[in-house]
Amino acid sequence: MEENKNKKNNPNVLADRLLDFAAEVIELTGLLPGFSVGKYITGQLVRSGTSPGANYEEACGAESRADFIHKMGIVLKELKESRFWLKLIKRTKLIKINKVEPTLKECEELCSIVAQSIITARGNK
Repeated sequence: MEENKNKKNNPNVLADRLLDFAAEVIELTGLLPGFSVGKYITGQLVRSGTSPGANYEEACGAESRADFIHKMGIVLKELKESRFWLKLIKRTKLIKINKVEPTLKECEELCSIVAQSIITARGNK
């Protein structure tokens, strides 16, 4: 993932980071306990953590600026939900904090990037 972050001329940097984030979420949920709470959080986090990449791909094919802004809003909403689940995992110590922290940090960065993209798109009307 670090390699993709440094390729400033690569138009797919955000798409790659969202794909990497989804993969990280899948790997992380594999560490959650198999009892009911772990299963519940796994389901929620897998859904919210894998959808931003797919929704971003849809945003890239948006039919209008308004459509792009709407789809990017969905990306941000799903990232924020993922952030909640990651913080909950961290707070409850269901997984060692050092395993959760990098994924949570990446989620925070992605939230900032997507939010700024929405602000920029709104400003370019």
